[in-house]
Amino acid sequence: MAATATMATSGSARKRLLKEEDMTKVEFETSEEVDVTPTFDTMGLREDLLRGIYAYGFEKPSAIQQRAIKQIIKGRDVIAQSQSGTGKTATFSISVLQCLDIQVRETQALILAPTRELAVQIQKGLLALGDYMNVQCHACIGGTNVGEDIRKLDYGQHVVAGTPGRVFDMIRRRSLRTRAIKMLVLDEADEMLNKGFKEQIYDVYRYLPPATQVVLISATLPHEILEMTNKFMTDPIRILVKRDELTLEGIKQFFVAVEREEWKFDTLCDLYDTLTITQAVIFCNTKRKVDWLTEKMREANFTVSSMHGDMPQKERESIMKEFRSGARELYIHRIGRSGRYGRKGVAINFVKNDDIRILRDIEQYYSTQIDEMPMNGETLSLSVIVVGRTSRFLVWGT
Repeated sequence: MAATATMATSGSARKRLLKEEDMTKVEFETSEEVDVTPTFDTMGLREDLLRGIYAYGFEKPSAIQQRAIKQIIKGRDVIAQSQSGTGKTATFSISVLQCLDIQVRETQALILAPTRELAVQIQKGLLALGDYMNVQCHACIGGTNVGEDIRKLDYGQHVVAGTPGRVFDMIRRRSLRTRAIKMLVLDEADEMLNKGFKEQIYDVYRYLPPATQVVLISATLPHEILEMTNKFMTDPIRILVKRDELTLEGIKQFFVAVEREEWKFDTLCDLYDTLTITQAVIFCNTKRKVDWLTEKMREANFTVSSMHGDMPQKERESIMKEFRSGARELYIHRIGRSGRYGRKGVAINFVKNDDIRILRDIEQYYSTQIDEMPMNGETLSLSVIVVGRTSRFLVWGT
């Protein structure tokens, strides 16, 4: 099917949120008109979507879901400052699904994400939540077959989630038609800018219809993000999920003091001997550390797979599939993503003596408590143990 991509100029219709010279002085606060909707049933959602939400396992909306979903459904541009672990992905996924016209087999919502894995996670979440809606959703990501992308897009997709580079490539090839897009979601906008996607995001935006609704999710709001909202948005609603509203219920947090970096591996082995562990995720802060730890664990007869950004996409997907199916006990990943809202588990941080101060700063900042690991560890015999970096302490397991 022939495709057309039409350049759309922002024009005078796009109002300015802030003057350029005022941006550095902004103190982000939730807009006064934002109200709280305590249940999914009172959000005015379509019946087939509600069935998908409850079938997925959600019972009560999180803080950001209570505030943002109705505003997005109303068609407002929304800026949501929200950390991982708050249910932000489900927030915009539910909103997108509510706004779709399933009878129209064209792309109506475009979601940009900083990583391939996140884009695929978003796609799978949309398909699960929209299970009773017959929704079509495709992930456009680098490292995959371009021909397959073109075939899927020609078939017709209600929603496309992807990384900025591949999405823009599909638009330039006229395979991704933008004429019916009515919502653009920028997930983890600060991370996309950190990864150098700014120009690609702007390139994508220029091809969207002028009236496109924009939803921006970001953990932080640096100057570049505010500049983007200034150019993309019209009178946006602002929603701030405060630190004390972050959902840590069900996550036990501990730290283990380790005097020297090279002692961490022995400490990990001691934990494995002490605790009942069926699966574990270990976060490292460098690719080199991932490779080193994987080799050490294999030498110690652990069943272990590793994954980082230098690996081909197909290999990464295969590793993730093995881990989810239980074919692998350990999955070593260098990125610091915290995980999904509402899951239970244990977070154990290995901290050197000079990291204790950072740990205490984190406790104070998030109004949480991280206790020293109990000696016997008997109370931690859960199905999953998660070991994370101090600076990425909010991690999860199921």
